[in-house]
Amino acid sequence: MRLRTIRCARISDAMATLRAELGEDAVILATRRVAGGVEVTAGHETDDEPTVIAPQMAPGVDVPPELKRHNIPPALTARLAGAPLSARLEAGFRFEDLPLDRGPILFSGPPGAGKTLSCAKLATRLVLAGTAPLLVSADGRRAGAAEQLAAFASVLGIPLAVAGSPAALAKALSRRAPGQAALVDMPACDPFDDVEARRHATLAEAAGGVAVLVLPAGLDPDEAAETARAFHLLGCHHLLPTRLDASRRLGGILAAAAEADLALTEAGTSPDVANGLTPLSAEWLARRLAECVQNRREAAPKAAEVGSP
Repeated sequence: MRLRTIRCARISDAMATLRAELGEDAVILATRRVAGGVEVTAGHETDDEPTVIAPQMAPGVDVPPELKRHNIPPALTARLAGAPLSARLEAGFRFEDLPLDRGPILFSGPPGAGKTLSCAKLATRLVLAGTAPLLVSADGRRAGAAEQLAAFASVLGIPLAVAGSPAALAKALSRRAPGQAALVDMPACDPFDDVEARRHATLAEAAGGVAVLVLPAGLDPDEAAETARAFHLLGCHHLLPTRLDASRRLGGILAAAAEADLALTEAGTSPDVANGLTPLSAEWLARRLAECVQNRREAAPKAAEVGSP
């Protein structure tokens, strides 16, 4: 089968181009939204070209139950299979501290990811450690966004700057004291929407900081990976996963970090603002993957007891 993938602003243009190249018998195999439009993959059967078969897991590879449980994509599972899991995670992923010394930290992500709460959690940690950050809300679109962060700032005893435009954001950050950490709660962004993607890019450029993708655990791995790749194109190089206290499957987070080459930093592990962020490491992540399997095994007999007459 001859395959062709093309990106266009509109799906009708992409399909027309593919059929012009492959013929009217071309079969549309996949479509997805990408930055700037859509991506369409089509195929056409030919007798003079070999059929490409996707690689399978090598026979005899021992896949730990930790990986089977979490809906991890096969290719990534093959990379992580083998013991010890922590060593595989260490070799396959980057684990880094949030680079607070490299400029403002921009909490970016899709709607409902937990950006504002993550921003408040990090601000709380810094205040408790004796260093007050500059706190900025750049979300002038979502109702109550600034008010929510203002409530946290009031409890911490630090001011909050509200800056909804690139010029206002740059001006607010210019007031940062030498060596002071700056945390920016960015507006929610659909990275596949041209208008929202440009708005995010303009704000990030004005801030001149380090964009961190905030992404909830529990997402479909393919959806998480595509979202992560789109935010990587918008300048995100770090991943802060949230809801690790509530999600039972972490395949989406692993797929997102692997596909977009994002460094794993902190993780939202509790609703507690004072202690709700946990620095990620290969050892911690390996334990968390195993705990999900163990918790499931323990929950099964309890559920059976409840259902017994």
